[in-house]
Amino acid sequence: MSVPIADSPVPEEPKQPDAEVKGAVPAPDAPADANEDDDDDEDEEERVRKQRRAAAASDAVVSELYLDTVNRTMLDFDFEKLCSVSLSNLNVYACLVCGKYFQGRGSSSHAYVHSVHQNHHVFINLLTLRIYILPDGYEVTQRSLDDIKYVIRPTFTHEQVSLLDARLVYSYDLNNKRFLPGFVGLNNVKANDYINVAVQALAHVAPLRDFFLLNDMEGKSDLVIRLSTLLRKLWSPLSYKSHVAPHELLQAISAASEKRFSFTEQGDVVDFLGWFLNEIHKGLTGGKMKKGCESIIHETFQGQFQMQTQVLELTRGSLHKNDKQLKNFDEGAEIKTTKSPFLFLALDLPPAPLFQDEMDKNIIPQVALSTLLNKYDGATGQESANLLRRFRLLDPPRYLVFHIKRFTRNNWTTEKNPTIVTFPIKNLDMRPLLPEVPATLETRFDLIANIIHEGRADQQGTYKVHLRGPATGETEQWYAIQDLIVEEILPQMIFLSESYVQIWERKDVRQST
Repeated sequence: MSVPIADSPVPEEPKQPDAEVKGAVPAPDAPADANEDDDDDEDEEERVRKQRRAAAASDAVVSELYLDTVNRTMLDFDFEKLCSVSLSNLNVYACLVCGKYFQGRGSSSHAYVHSVHQNHHVFINLLTLRIYILPDGYEVTQRSLDDIKYVIRPTFTHEQVSLLDARLVYSYDLNNKRFLPGFVGLNNVKANDYINVAVQALAHVAPLRDFFLLNDMEGKSDLVIRLSTLLRKLWSPLSYKSHVAPHELLQAISAASEKRFSFTEQGDVVDFLGWFLNEIHKGLTGGKMKKGCESIIHETFQGQFQMQTQVLELTRGSLHKNDKQLKNFDEGAEIKTTKSPFLFLALDLPPAPLFQDEMDKNIIPQVALSTLLNKYDGATGQESANLLRRFRLLDPPRYLVFHIKRFTRNNWTTEKNPTIVTFPIKNLDMRPLLPEVPATLETRFDLIANIIHEGRADQQGTYKVHLRGPATGETEQWYAIQDLIVEEILPQMIFLSESYVQIWERKDVRQST
């Protein structure tokens, strides 16, 4: 009988593998069991994938459950974004079933209550454009409602903008009514036609329009943001309606002007346009009006003229001079010369006749636009109080704005001058007024907008605007727009109206764009 060596270790009994005891993965030395467990893992992964696909399909079904209740004919996003219950402008949602605005989407919000009581479930946040199903509270990610997002906030590419003036493409609204983007009517709430025609005219100044269509106005003034939104809707080819309501811009104008320009009382389009352009400039430059703070407004409309003034001294000898002699400068006396920027050029009409003709009818005189422009030839004097002034145009802008002064106001009444101004539609040559500009500089201008006033007095009349259409050939179509009425008009009929404000485009501007 052998005796074990003391230093040799006593052999231990083999332990049962953990896989058999606790269901763990078998040891590497058991290949048969390992293959069986690999098959189980593959089956488990496949089950997980199937569960995820089923969950995704279920979510899609749930998300699309209420989308068929969306009623696009009830949607109108032109109004101010205010809750219809609380009148708050914070966190406002639009119900895509009935079109009403409500605040919030929490369990105690007005939108939540509306979804429960009215059984309306699809809502869109008017700021983020995210769509939710209430009262469940989950977000809709389907692309089928992207057209609604576009109607709320239209976007444009550089290619689309470059074709706006190059081709004539009609669109159709939800009622299958045809309209031409950019030439759609604006609602007249009560007496905001003077604002409508100004906005319509500015919407066809190509550099200004392109700037607002292509750039994000976040961080700018409220007036700038509202103008950008309105211009985008005017030029949108996918609108649900063939007209646009300028409610948001009207509210911003009333607030910024401290109700000086209201949509409930008639105003003067010249006064409004001057204020509006300066406010937009300040909104784009952070409120700065100093020299060097340029904006698209000054780049487009600002020019420069020279004004010379001389004190008019009445002597005994001057009483024998005629009107023309009194308006001549005395070159030997002191003449003060200043240079000033301008956005408008004011043109003075000759006095209207006081007497009737032999047929007992008033004579409606006519005057050529070139005659009115002689005011800026640097030689014609203008008498005002005890001063004699003469003006010379130094640097014409890309777009010239003419204000034809039709109204004479005093403490008691306002009189309107009915004189008809005749002018060419194309190739208005300003070179006779610009002798010092280089010969290479383009000085010919084409008319793009003509604002007219109809009626006897400015507070009782109405406004209409003539707009040049897209260039589709040798001839250009013109349109007459008065609030919601959009009509085609012959170019020969334009100068027969009482023009009040005109916008002229330098010929090289359209060629460069």
